Amino acid sequence: MRALEVCNLSYRYPDGTQALKHVNLSVKEGKKTAILGPNGSGKSTLFYHLNGIILPQKGKIIVKGREITKKNVYYVRTTVGLVFQDPDDQLFAPTVWDDLAFGPNNLGLSGDEVAARVEGVLSMLGIEEFRDRNPDNLSGGEKKKVAIAGVLAMNPEILVFDEPTSGLDPKSTSEMIELMDELASDGRTVIISTHNVDIASSWADYIYILRKGEIYAEGEPESVFSKDDLLKKTNLTAPVVVRTHREFEAHNIYKKQDKVPLTILDLVENLNGSKKQKRGMIRVIQIPGMKDGGVSAVDLDELK
Repeated sequence: MRALEVCNLSYRYPDGTQALKHVNLSVKEGKKTAILGPNGSGKSTLFYHLNGIILPQKGKIIVKGREITKKNVYYVRTTVGLVFQDPDDQLFAPTVWDDLAFGPNNLGLSGDEVAARVEGVLSMLGIEEFRDRNPDNLSGGEKKKVAIAGVLAMNPEILVFDEPTSGLDPKSTSEMIELMDELASDGRTVIISTHNVDIASSWADYIYILRKGEIYAEGEPESVFSKDDLLKKTNLTAPVVVRTHREFEAHNIYKKQDKVPLTILDLVENLNGSKKQKRGMIRVIQIPGMKDGGVSAVDLDELK
């Protein structure tokens, strides 16, 4: 079953900016979907539609078989949880507890049920110590966790993250990806927007590329990231693993494959060479801050 469908959606802002043009996409239940595109491509505007914050001017959006209208916006917002890119747009209460309790209270839950949900999400995200703190006094990464907790407290079936790793350090980024994987493994449908090709390629089951308000391409990651001309036209670079794969091919140290690798393990597995050399290459590629993920010309020469 389709968790969510967008049908011929178009939207123009009052100042005349055409943000979305004839957008069509379909998201299967329980799948991880990434909307990939550069800044200004229309990702946030699209996501505001998925949660009913903005209603379609043209086209329609169907959530779990029901078209979004003014009459069922409440249903949509309890089914589709949207985490904003900037958590300051989402947090408003004097304490974290109050913020997390706001949604469940609006659902009409009893005090005990509200408390159980709040405690549950505090524990799930490991932020129990934030319970009585003012969100304004938290760091950016901490605020983002609280914003996510507030959405999870509503227990939505579909989770939509607008640029979930924006502004996060590497450790927090890894934790965010792990959280999104955990939510998907629990059976939720997870949709993210991102301009980070490395995250999109290694995380998503399916990818849509949004360019100037239009769906320019779609497909499974192996298909999308094997097309260099497509990435060039959409102002996207290939993921680090794919660029390294191309470099290996150029040096004739890689077994020819029909599909590009999307993880370091997939990349190294198909190298020509001994297991010892492959293990060494895994360590080299994972070194942060080096060009192409840590693969240098010296490393390539040693593997020939």
